Amino acid sequence: MAGQSLESQGFTGEVVPSYYSVKEAVLPFNKFPGIDPILGPEMKSTGEVMGTGPTFADAFAKAQLGAGDVTPQSGLALFSVRDADKAAAVEVAKRLVSTGFTLAATKGTAKALQQAGLDVRSVNKVAEGRPHIVDLIKNDEASLIINTTEGRTAILDSASIRSSAEQHQVFYTTTLAAAEAICMSMEQEPDGQVRRLQDLHVSLANE
Repeated sequence: MAGQSLESQGFTGEVVPSYYSVKEAVLPFNKFPGIDPILGPEMKSTGEVMGTGPTFADAFAKAQLGAGDVTPQSGLALFSVRDADKAAAVEVAKRLVSTGFTLAATKGTAKALQQAGLDVRSVNKVAEGRPHIVDLIKNDEASLIINTTEGRTAILDSASIRSSAEQHQVFYTTTLAAAEAICMSMEQEPDGQVRRLQDLHVSLANE
């Protein structure tokens, strides 16, 4: 195809698939106990599995399944988010409660959730003394963790949350966008259909 224009090859317009695709990074953090599994920009752009479906929510759920991360459907959701994410965290928390979760959060986040009328258990950060948020993880009380942070000091302070989640195989996310996608995937009935790449390519050719 080198030396040929797109027009000469029949590509004269944008091809928009009728399905959604979501890729997910798969990194062996479990082989390195104690490390902070927070992803940098380069690691986020890595993709080792992909889910496809008729909706974004379905594709996202399949990508998680392909990565070996089964999204919990109930249990205790732990929140510890940066100030800029507190408003969005309130909306995520409401959606999780509506699907059957109970809530716990570090003090600043708990205050924001309580002011929004949510029933939430307030827990200490690690630096605030025991029992703290990592104790809940180590005691296998948590089903889902939503932890966002920024700044070198804050990232270091919250590293034990993420490493403990990895060690105890607790589903966690470090972005509110992913937390919202998790809610979407839980609120929608799964499609369940397996699609071959060959069939997807055929469907594109026919559009």
